[in-house]
Amino acid sequence: MKIEVWSDFVCPFCYIGKRRLEQALEEFDHKNKVEVSYKSFELQPHLPSDKNVTIHEMLAKKMNTTPEQAKAMNQQIIASAATVGLAYQFDEMKQTNTLDAHRLVKYAETKGKGGELTERLLSAHFLESQFLGEQETLLSLAADVGLNREEASKVLSSSEYLDDVRMDQQEGQQLGVQGVPFFVFNRKYAISGAQPHEAFVQTLKKVWEEENQSSPLQHIHSDSEATCTDDGCEITETNKEA
Repeated sequence: MKIEVWSDFVCPFCYIGKRRLEQALEEFDHKNKVEVSYKSFELQPHLPSDKNVTIHEMLAKKMNTTPEQAKAMNQQIIASAATVGLAYQFDEMKQTNTLDAHRLVKYAETKGKGGELTERLLSAHFLESQFLGEQETLLSLAADVGLNREEASKVLSSSEYLDDVRMDQQEGQQLGVQGVPFFVFNRKYAISGAQPHEAFVQTLKKVWEEENQSSPLQHIHSDSEATCTDDGCEITETNKEA
């Protein structure tokens, strides 16, 4: 089974969704036959990195509200992250452009380290408040997972792997990816958002049972959806018809 995940390193629900998928895989009898790959998605591609702007200030400007109100809005996300063992540190997070981080992961994939660097970048941003918009930080994180620092520096100082990032983004658009996280199972089923644990468990079982069948991409929905788009990150409730 192949699972493709479109996500961004500054998307809080992407890390939560990653953990929920991993927890579901731990319960899956065929987990050793599942391949998970991560695809590039930039939530705000035109937003510059600025370590003088906090996440609360960035959100306040985007939502036309105050930093205090923005901070209050993030409490729900912090509570959601805690349910999967993640202690988010929003107060120290900075406004970050993630293009270089995505390019670096593409380089890491050529060394068999894509998954490790993806986890390290998410952890650094959300749990340690490290500034991913700075090349020195990215190089240190690359070294943490065993990548050659000099090679990584050459990548970041060039436009290498930019085409790979753009290819992921274009592919996502073709599949209808408008927000992240977005999980695609065998190009047959899709889960949009950091859905509850049960949604991942059920989808894994369903795809495994139907893996030799072909059908259009189908979306798995629940009563709530935790997704990040260019407009922001939120948990929305889905009304079901009687």
